[in-house]
Amino acid sequence: MRRTSARIAMTVVLFVLGFLVVAQLRAQNADQGLAALSVSELTELVANVTTRNNQLRDEIATLDLQRSAVAAAANRGDTSAGQIRADLDRVRGWSGALAVSGPGIVVRVRGPVPGDAIELLQNELRNAGAEATAIGEIRVVPGVVATGPGGAVVVRGVPLADPVVITAVGQAQVLAGSLGRAGGPIAQLSARFPEVTITVSAADLVTVPATDRDLAPALGKPRL
Repeated sequence: MRRTSARIAMTVVLFVLGFLVVAQLRAQNADQGLAALSVSELTELVANVTTRNNQLRDEIATLDLQRSAVAAAANRGDTSAGQIRADLDRVRGWSGALAVSGPGIVVRVRGPVPGDAIELLQNELRNAGAEATAIGEIRVVPGVVATGPGGAVVVRGVPLADPVVITAVGQAQVLAGSLGRAGGPIAQLSARFPEVTITVSAADLVTVPATDRDLAPALGKPRL
């Protein structure tokens, strides 16, 4: 029994030693490729590996951000195409290409006022933050101006009826306050034209039509 145990123990020891020798030889063979490189070549290799690792880390971070953004949009029920379409509609509405609706005010001017009086009211609304305005049924965009003498005002060749109606989308309190402030446009026009009556009404919902003008600039070019 003792001899058998000794033989088994010796066999195990020899097996382990053989395994270690084989592993050492394989490691030496694997290292021969690197051992043959010069110091400068090893330095360049390490630098290249480090650079590539940094690039991969940056790519992973970017993909993680994109995945988080897409996941958040999916949780909100949004889609990239839907978001882009919504942004485009807002831009088109702001520019005048689309009709817009929202809270705002309606200004009615009764009496013979000239075009410059209508422009005074219109400019005050724009400066007060109106998001969209219309004179009658005509959307105010660049190039749309009220002209003519009192009682014969036209906008883009269309005569304005009495009363002249100006519709504006925006914060009603701010817009009305700007028109009616002391020394403001209503006070100025009342002094110039005593027979003219100007009323301002706030509304929870007003609609400003789209323009039929070509909004593409003739000279300006977009820069991205």
